[in-house]
Amino acid sequence: MTDNSLQRIIIIRLLIPVICFLLIETTVSYWVTIHYVDKTHDSALLESAQSLKQEIKIHDGKIYAELSQNALEIFTWNTADKTYFKVTSKHQGVIAGNKDLPTPKLYDADWSQPIFSNKHFNKQDIHIVSIRVKNKNLPEPVYIHVAETIKQRNAMTTDILLADLVPQLLFTLLISLYLFKGVIRGLSPLHHLTDQLAQRSPNNLSPLTESHVVTEVSALTNTINQLLARLSEASATQQRFISNAAHQLRTPLAGLKLQSEVALRAQDIDSIKPSLQQMQNSTDRLTHLITQLLTLARSSPIENNHPLEHLDLHQLVREVCINWVPVALKKNQDLSFDAPEQEIWIRGDAVLLKELLTNLIDNAIIYSPESSAIMVKLLTGEQPCLMIEDNGPGIPLAEQAHIFERFYRIQGNQGIGCGLGLAIVKEIVDLHHAHIQIKPRANQQTGVLIQINFTL
Repeated sequence: MTDNSLQRIIIIRLLIPVICFLLIETTVSYWVTIHYVDKTHDSALLESAQSLKQEIKIHDGKIYAELSQNALEIFTWNTADKTYFKVTSKHQGVIAGNKDLPTPKLYDADWSQPIFSNKHFNKQDIHIVSIRVKNKNLPEPVYIHVAETIKQRNAMTTDILLADLVPQLLFTLLISLYLFKGVIRGLSPLHHLTDQLAQRSPNNLSPLTESHVVTEVSALTNTINQLLARLSEASATQQRFISNAAHQLRTPLAGLKLQSEVALRAQDIDSIKPSLQQMQNSTDRLTHLITQLLTLARSSPIENNHPLEHLDLHQLVREVCINWVPVALKKNQDLSFDAPEQEIWIRGDAVLLKELLTNLIDNAIIYSPESSAIMVKLLTGEQPCLMIEDNGPGIPLAEQAHIFERFYRIQGNQGIGCGLGLAIVKEIVDLHHAHIQIKPRANQQTGVLIQINFTL
């Protein structure tokens, strides 16, 4: 499993630049140290070569080197390294010194400056300086070569690098420890937040404490508190729903029990029939209530498990209206459907939209008088519009703000409903990101117009 530790990621991302800086600085220090160590030793080596110039003599036209004791001491002062020299001329060859000492090419080189080179001699690495003796009295060019082993150079380079690198390593270690402690301390509010959440009971939806919380963690805490507030509200709504549902279920169940007791006490069939009729009414009401409760639970946004699909709203509304025509005819009502002869495509849940339309048409039929007209209309445009218009008593303006609440019923309403129909309609409308309006009928004293605008 991939390690996604925030603490580990932060520490690594902070240490990488520090380590890169250490590597770069060490590399630069290495080359700078080598440069100045070579410069210092090359200067001493060049002085040794320059000191041999005065030992070059001419006798009878022949060049020779007369080395004094002082000149020889120059080559023995350094006990750490071995020093070699060789004096040569163009025609005489080796005049003095070690004949086997390797030298650079003499005749193709630019002798305006000393020539430094690295060679291998006597199984050791050596550093050589070669110069040309500038003397007009010399019959031919004379060259002086002085070499030394590089043990002291390497030792000095190592000492300087260690003197520079060890403090840097200690400094890097201190920075790493400081960063590690700082990251742990910086993430402590998150650990505290984790402990708060871990110790909570499932029923504790109170806000998290925000004392001593840094700005970045405060944003997370605020988001969690907002979520807890929504969950608390949803939980309270659910508890109210359960309480109201229990109350609504208790009434028809109590009626069933009462009528069954009356029927048990009856002596003949004719006296049982009224009780059986009341039991049937209670059963119908109970069935209607349970159906609406299940529909309400299914359409709740909290249980948003309804993938919206492309569907033809024209065909769906037409089918529902056809199914309700027989019910309307029982009250001699005229249920009509008016829509343009074209497909109207929206994104929606066909089952829930049918339930929405069923509730609206059912209410219109129940609350409209006999021999009245109910109109279902569809309009096209940027936002398809569904309208249901009836001749019922209408909805008072003061009641319109509450009719979408669960189990709310208009005072004085004699219907058999339980106050869930319009609540279901509102849940389904919200689920489809639509908008519902209640309006009075145009130029009419009674009736109501319900308008729903859908998004494409």
